[in-house]
Amino acid sequence: MTGANNNEREAVFHVDNISKVYQMGEVAVHALRGVDLDLYAGELVVLLGASGSGKSTLLNILGGLDVPTSGHVQYLHHTLTTAGEAELTEFRREHVGFVFQFYNLIPSLTALENVSLVTEIAESPMDPKAALRLVGLEERMNHFPAQLSGGEQQRVAIARAVAKRPDVLLCDEPTGALDYTTGKLVLEVLVRVNRELHTTIAVITHNAAIADMADRVVRMSSGQIVEIKRNERKLSPAELSW
Repeated sequence: MTGANNNEREAVFHVDNISKVYQMGEVAVHALRGVDLDLYAGELVVLLGASGSGKSTLLNILGGLDVPTSGHVQYLHHTLTTAGEAELTEFRREHVGFVFQFYNLIPSLTALENVSLVTEIAESPMDPKAALRLVGLEERMNHFPAQLSGGEQQRVAIARAVAKRPDVLLCDEPTGALDYTTGKLVLEVLVRVNRELHTTIAVITHNAAIADMADRVVRMSSGQIVEIKRNERKLSPAELSW
């Protein structure tokens, strides 16, 4: 699926001329300026840019955590820009998984219990144990977060995100708090989720080397998309170096 041309696939997200302005006292901060973007079913996209380039704002709008000041965002038949808070909550619950730089696990719950929390409210979830097996943590299911390394905690967070079988997985600097070797293990897990579950994945990062594992690379600067490039040959995370 990930090798197909865009015109053979369905656009799951259609972003049309969105802008986002934050009012900081008397100062208007333009986080996004006229952004157009389509994301396609089953692709892995890397949003690349320096801090302040607008990539987290764009990701939050795609995930229904924020709304643009102007423009239009469509997810399949859902118009996110006119959705109310209840609709956005339902959209997030049914369609989107989130992975952040910090793992946000509940310390008093085991890895299995952290994942099970999500599956209890999902419509057609994975078995929590299967989700942990997918990320290579079948031997660590009954460990608490404090007993896990940073990379293992991030993999639990990914298992938690994918256990509800989201159509889209949005990842904000998922390797930002990890060392080189551990970060590559986490990227391997994301590639596996993309390949085996056909989940559409968007990863935002400031690390240019990670872009080589994507189907497409979206470069952002000063709230705008400055380049969209397709990788003719995707590298595996094991081939990346930074």
